[in-house]
Amino acid sequence: MAAPAEQPSGIVPEDVLAAFRRHLAAERNRSEHTVRAYLGDVTAMSTALAEAGVQGLDDISLADLRTWLGSLSSSGAAASTIARRSAAARTFLRWGKQTGRIAQDPSLRLGAPRRGRHLPGVLKKSEAGSLMELAAVAADDDDPIHVRNRAMLELLYASGMRVGELTGLDVDDLDQRRRVARVLGKGAKERTVPFGAPAAEALRVWLEQARPRLATAESGPALFLGRRGRRVNQRQVRTVVHDLLSHLPEAADLGPHGLRHSAATHLLEGGADLRTVQELLGHASLATTQVYTHVSVDRLRAAYRQAHPRA
Repeated sequence: MAAPAEQPSGIVPEDVLAAFRRHLAAERNRSEHTVRAYLGDVTAMSTALAEAGVQGLDDISLADLRTWLGSLSSSGAAASTIARRSAAARTFLRWGKQTGRIAQDPSLRLGAPRRGRHLPGVLKKSEAGSLMELAAVAADDDDPIHVRNRAMLELLYASGMRVGELTGLDVDDLDQRRRVARVLGKGAKERTVPFGAPAAEALRVWLEQARPRLATAESGPALFLGRRGRRVNQRQVRTVVHDLLSHLPEAADLGPHGLRHSAATHLLEGGADLRTVQELLGHASLATTQVYTHVSVDRLRAAYRQAHPRA
């Protein structure tokens, strides 16, 4: 009986994948999440092209790449997934050409489906206020974790920072007198974000009364700590936001990114200009910030339909 045919394992060697990982992390300053996603996409491309009969990196053609992406579409993959895999393939092959691993980059004319711009979920201003009040009430029980939760939520909503930026903050990144925080964003880009009086007060109570009760030798300079004194992680912050929002049945079930969306939307509804909100959020492109104007217009249309007699 003949042995089963050996399945192709992929056309990208492990050492090339490892070098690409180092390139993304060290030279492109990509986050661990982005590096993992890109490597997964390149591995998927490598396996799919091997199964299609492509022998090696230098044998990849534009037609091969289009066939691969087309098969993803036929199998029901979302446009966002196909767009991300196309971007990962272009990044990898461009790097391969620049480093001499391939003679030509076959992805120069590779397109991808346009990703739909979904309106992000946001809280109403009243709901955001209720959430902060709820966190403040919980903090009155003298549990340092509840005091921390209030400070985290106030700072997230006040600044619009990402959850990863929040968990990466050190104590010295805060300037309480000027009410600003120094944030390290995507691509290791640093920016300064302001926060208001409620966040400043919540942070003062946390730093003066609660953080010292949790701090240990392992805490280091971390601003926000967990029960055991270690730097808080993103999952803990998400749990805090979800748990508190569960007590507001009329509010959408959002995570920390929902507070970021809410902050941006409320700023624009209050009269802030797009450039200011772009700087606050740390968006590289103004087009990314413009999605929040769509949220505001959507609300305007909803209010018009509800209130106008001839809507």
